[in-house]
Amino acid sequence: MVNVSKVLNEPELNEAPVLEILYQDEFLVAIDKPAGMLVHRSFLDRHETVFVMQTLRNQLGQHVFPVHRLDRPTSGVLLFALSADVARLLTEQLTRQHWRKFYLAVCRGFVKHPGILDYPLKEQLDKIADKQAGQDKDKQEAITALWPLAQIELPLAVGKYPVARYSLVALQPLTGRKHQLRRHLSHLRHPIVGDTTHGEGKHNRLFAEHLNSHRLLLIAKRLELVHPVSGADLVIEAPLGEVKELFKVFSWPTDESWYNSFFERSELAGLISL
Repeated sequence: MVNVSKVLNEPELNEAPVLEILYQDEFLVAIDKPAGMLVHRSFLDRHETVFVMQTLRNQLGQHVFPVHRLDRPTSGVLLFALSADVARLLTEQLTRQHWRKFYLAVCRGFVKHPGILDYPLKEQLDKIADKQAGQDKDKQEAITALWPLAQIELPLAVGKYPVARYSLVALQPLTGRKHQLRRHLSHLRHPIVGDTTHGEGKHNRLFAEHLNSHRLLLIAKRLELVHPVSGADLVIEAPLGEVKELFKVFSWPTDESWYNSFFERSELAGLISL
């Protein structure tokens, strides 16, 4: 059992932060995207005034070109090109699934076995942005690899259970569907803590009230790709950031090299079907 009397201090995004640059050269820049920050302007969130693209452009003093995206509540590695030509090359790589992405997530319950979930997902459409799109599309292939890394039992009652159990898992999306990781873990009945769309409110409230954790506990931890210009292998790692204090409370690994080592030796071969 863990003593949950210690709470976390989590910064608020009241103004544009100084984005942490994880990698930069004349062609690319990768940053550690803060949780809760939109990547770019959207008419679906017209009240927002702080965006990653604008903040990074102002910070670097030059235009940046998005290549992929992270959900607003997700933190971690986010890559931009510094020219339209490089953006095109990176997009081609991503489309051909030549990138390897790894995430960390805290989810409900004890995840006991590593494995691969092959569970097609219906395309999620925005009510406003996609109102003209066809609503009867077939489900799309969606595959996620999953590895349990650590577990914790908290002496706190949740629903009909006298204690609350959670797992730290590593995730590798092998396809790129919208909200894939969040939807897949929800399908496995291990929803990610802090997920207000696909998660469970009672677990989100437990973390907010007892651990002062108000965010989605999903981190884009590592991105592996081939540099589109030099051809060199490129590995970009995001730090644990503010969730490091939560991991300390849970006595989970906080050494960044521990996670680097795990991702380097992780294999898909031999994983069971979930």
